[in-house]
Amino acid sequence: MTENELKELRRDPDGLITYEYLANHIGECAPDDIDRLIDNMTRVDLSGQFMASAARYLNAIDPDGYSPAIKALVAGAIDKDREHRYLPDLLKGLYGEGCLDDAERLCAADDNFRRIYKRLYADNII
Repeated sequence: MTENELKELRRDPDGLITYEYLANHIGECAPDDIDRLIDNMTRVDLSGQFMASAARYLNAIDPDGYSPAIKALVAGAIDKDREHRYLPDLLKGLYGEGCLDDAERLCAADDNFRRIYKRLYADNII
């Protein structure tokens, strides 16, 4: 990522430009670039919408290779999505349609799953 591209991304008002850059340049992004994109998205995405989308996108491409980035994006989306608009899709997009059937094991094994589950199903805390 060039310095000019980074300057342009810093002007991103809501995370969409950063998400689009990530999606359009994923094959060219070095790990440091991905970290910078996540940092920028964390700064500007006030609702968690684009962080959740980026996490699902990276998970679809290479869940193991992008695991640290996915975890950071999910953690940020959890913190930002106070209205729970994106968490249900994020839960199913990352963990599968039947993830609620395996919620107890997933809560014990994955902190982000546990945090999403706790936010969405507060009455059913495992």
